[in-house]
Amino acid sequence: MTRTALPLALLAAVTCAAAEPLPSDAQERSCWLRHTRERTQLRLNEPIAVEVANLRDGDVVRSPFRVDFAVRGMGVIPAGQVHPKAGHHHVLINTSLPMNPREKIPFNDFHRHFGKAQTGAVLALPAGVHRMRLLFADHDHRPYFVFSPELRIQVAGPRSETPLRIDAANFAATCSSWYQDERSRPRPDGRRAVITNLRDHEPVVSPFNLRLAVDGFGVAPKGRGGAGLGHFLLDVLGEGGRVVQAIDLGHGATQVGLFLNPGPYTLRLRFVDDGGQRDLVPPDLTPILVTAQVRL
Repeated sequence: MTRTALPLALLAAVTCAAAEPLPSDAQERSCWLRHTRERTQLRLNEPIAVEVANLRDGDVVRSPFRVDFAVRGMGVIPAGQVHPKAGHHHVLINTSLPMNPREKIPFNDFHRHFGKAQTGAVLALPAGVHRMRLLFADHDHRPYFVFSPELRIQVAGPRSETPLRIDAANFAATCSSWYQDERSRPRPDGRRAVITNLRDHEPVVSPFNLRLAVDGFGVAPKGRGGAGLGHFLLDVLGEGGRVVQAIDLGHGATQVGLFLNPGPYTLRLRFVDDGGQRDLVPPDLTPILVTAQVRL
């Protein structure tokens, strides 16, 4: 696929994967949309930062649960590859930050390594309260000391196939429980590239931030790719499939800020090989509606 204008219907039907839809239930949709601004807020106060993108301190989840990694100002690259502006994620569970930044991060149940340059993970933890944070590190597992705030996550018990429901008579409390469970719900098995913080036809205020993830592959900057690795390309499509913006995240980035005028757009996310020509997974199409612009 080239980065040119193509009919959106053709893109969706033949070459692309549809984004996850908004909830069909009216209460669930209302709950999801009331958090859109929080999920897409553009943060410019820290040029380099990492965070757990989909969880908040005090969340209650069921196990197993999804953890989305986010890094800003640096790229992602597998362990073992030297790069001054890229690294890989580690999840610290029920342990403190290392006292000595010159020491390698150990390999044990308290220090989970994601040296294949993953953009997220699914964790299974026993019921109870657990401490968690992300720590970004270099090729040799030595911390950059770019780390997320520590979160306290309560695991309520094992995940079942019975979904949580929102009670209109107790909307605030049940919306909170449903939303925490929904954000942490693991995606189905398979290989895909996704925008994790926006859904199909979701309204959003500009400027806004996009969080990107890929399942089944790792991320690497151009020139550092290979088997099992790639990088993101993002096209912002206007009316008729015209490319309004074409963004190459060849430095290994996994998030991007967009400044768009009000109106309908389609976001076409691609995950491509090192040469940038071959799609490693079907491109993801996410129609959105920019409802307004605000000043930063």
